[in-house]
Amino acid sequence: MLKKLNRGIYRMPAEWEAQKSTWIAWPHNDKDWPGKFEEIPFIFAKIIAELSKVQLVNVLVKNDAEKVNAIFFLNILEGKIKNIRFIICKTDRAWTRDFLPISIKNSRNKSLLSNWEFNAWAKYKNFENDNNAYKKVQKFTKKKILDPKYKSKKVVLEGGSIDVNGFGYLLTTKQCLLSKIQQRNKGFNKFDYHKIFNKFFGIKKIIWLNKGIFGDDTHGHIDDIARFVGKNKIFVAKESNSKEKNFKNLKENWEILKKFKVENDRKLKIVGLPMPKPKFIDGVRVPASYLNFYIANKIVLVPIFNDPKDKIILKIFKKHFKNRKIVPIDCSILVWGFGTIHCITQQEPR
Repeated sequence: MLKKLNRGIYRMPAEWEAQKSTWIAWPHNDKDWPGKFEEIPFIFAKIIAELSKVQLVNVLVKNDAEKVNAIFFLNILEGKIKNIRFIICKTDRAWTRDFLPISIKNSRNKSLLSNWEFNAWAKYKNFENDNNAYKKVQKFTKKKILDPKYKSKKVVLEGGSIDVNGFGYLLTTKQCLLSKIQQRNKGFNKFDYHKIFNKFFGIKKIIWLNKGIFGDDTHGHIDDIARFVGKNKIFVAKESNSKEKNFKNLKENWEILKKFKVENDRKLKIVGLPMPKPKFIDGVRVPASYLNFYIANKIVLVPIFNDPKDKIILKIFKKHFKNRKIVPIDCSILVWGFGTIHCITQQEPR
């Protein structure tokens, strides 16, 4: 058992804490949604439009023509254009959760940007634009940039691989950060990550789940299987069909969380979210999960999949987010890119 660490130099706020804005990149890489890209800008515009009604949204566009295109869709969907700021910035893909800086705060509650190395999930060769997008974010926000290093090396980390409660606890998976095939930080072990996350995120204890879901091409990102929704409350993906591929992995994760204890020997409150039925597009399994939601200031954007369980899920969200409006977003096509709402958003806390 690793020793619990005291709070580090910085703190990563929880997603539900007050936000200044949300960062999104306008989609342009049609290879992420082969054969279905024409439908994708409309879905992005729907997400941006809903967010713009409650807070600022910063949208990365590769050029002025793309900005004009985005405004066209946003006007159709009645987005609040005055709350949408466009920044010219080339990107390789639109998964901002994984390549944009992660906001943290220092002991004086001042917000900074932690810029982690991005290697496109160790799967693609074209990620230079994504890995350099932090420069535009820093220029726009005028915030100090930190480049987390450990053992003299920049640390590879995607935002979708972690989730925090803002009070010293972090969720992640062994499959993503510790498996030999993940190729993110070769040779790092649990102790290494404890030191890194303690220093830059204020983490006292890491909750290590085992594996993610089938269809996920990120090697087990946490934001498809378990998410903090309160200081000691976690939403967890649950599969009831024992013959389904995800059944074993999700059951193991559930058992780990059931045994985990926080301060004063208290257990976490665990809320199970049923998985939608397995979803395939053009014969390929995609990571359809209700856990890829995004919490904004006054709303929660929830992915739905034209599945009978959609209604059950929305009732669960309404029960646990009484002070926020629940906004369902049809992600049946968006998930063809192997990610949905949380994957394309990155929060900037106040």
